[in-house]
Amino acid sequence: MVHGEIWTIKELFVTPNEYIYWSVQIVMYPFMTGLVAGAFVLSSLYHVFGIKELKDIARFALVFSFALLFVAPMPIMLHLQFPFRGINVMMTSHFTSAIAAFGIVFFTYGAIVASELWFLYRKHFVVKANALRDVQDKTMLQWMEYLMYTGLTLGAFDISEQALHRDEKAIKVLAGIGIPVACFLHGYAGFIFGSVKANALWMTPLMPVIFIMSAIVSGIALCMITYIVVMEYRKFMIKRARKRWETSLEEVKGAELHVVTMTAKYLVFFLIFAISLELLDLIFRGYTAVKSWDMLRTIIYERDFYDIFIMQYGIGNLIPLILFLSPGLTIRRAVLGVLLVLFGVFMMRWNVVIGGQAFSLTFAGFMHYHLPIIPHDWETFKEGLGGALSIFLMPFVLFYFIAKVFPVFSAKESH
Repeated sequence: MVHGEIWTIKELFVTPNEYIYWSVQIVMYPFMTGLVAGAFVLSSLYHVFGIKELKDIARFALVFSFALLFVAPMPIMLHLQFPFRGINVMMTSHFTSAIAAFGIVFFTYGAIVASELWFLYRKHFVVKANALRDVQDKTMLQWMEYLMYTGLTLGAFDISEQALHRDEKAIKVLAGIGIPVACFLHGYAGFIFGSVKANALWMTPLMPVIFIMSAIVSGIALCMITYIVVMEYRKFMIKRARKRWETSLEEVKGAELHVVTMTAKYLVFFLIFAISLELLDLIFRGYTAVKSWDMLRTIIYERDFYDIFIMQYGIGNLIPLILFLSPGLTIRRAVLGVLLVLFGVFMMRWNVVIGGQAFSLTFAGFMHYHLPIIPHDWETFKEGLGGALSIFLMPFVLFYFIAKVFPVFSAKESH
């Protein structure tokens, strides 16, 4: 059976070799890489521009960006018919191919994030290593922790004020360099679509910029919702257990309203930019009215009208703007707003990837994509709802374990 035949329904005049080849995993790929870039940009707002209100969520966003980084290439790996060949992108990366350039960009960005995390938490590593070194009769777990934290120090045990000041300078430099690299990491995904000349919907120079702006929006939104949920859950569990752990009960706070409000302002700022760019591209297409416009108009204003103007622009953009711009923002309203923003960004990815394949290259037929909900084999699982949910949940599992090494909650444990 041809890849894509299971979930593709053809209508009118479609050539026999045309199917919806790029399924939900290719929707998840730009969605997840966008979350990586957006989370890093949010953390850089504090480290580069010194916005003190974002200090707590900036540290949170940087660790979360590191967790997301490992998941970014997974949708492509699941989508490949021969996934073991995916390592070739990493081992033979070059700039003559947009896909092959991913290896260079991915490793560069990963090195920047890992280095920034090391400088940010170096003091914590040294303190933990020294404390475990002084423990007499260590257990097996304590020996493992001692070896891990000692290795993470990389032999740099100097935590004097001058050394920590140099760490702060390095963090600022890395964050400044990382912003354009993070944008390029996701912008090249838009470049892949925008450079496909055979597809009328994707062929626009604005595609990379639109992807970057929506990526920042989605990354900030995901960090906000994760920060709120984790902090409120942690506060609830500590109060329920009546334990003080390493901090006093007064220091264990839930999601701070002023942090959420300040972050929401930047979310709205980038959201307005993203909406403006998408509408500008739509207006420009209608004004120029190239040969393919008749087919695109049918797709945009008729067949995909509900997905684009109701689901994406209405529910995913307009309602969140109203929620965030209305006076007296609350935590609950912010949660609803960021969930709708994430939905809107996902629908934007869906409409670009799936909508771009909804018409035949003959401009005389249409194809419909039916997402496999209940899998009956490996193909329908990884290219269906189960595969998409697995990809989305994976960074949260990684974040849980990474947060055991990099403390994202206690302000005492990072300088």
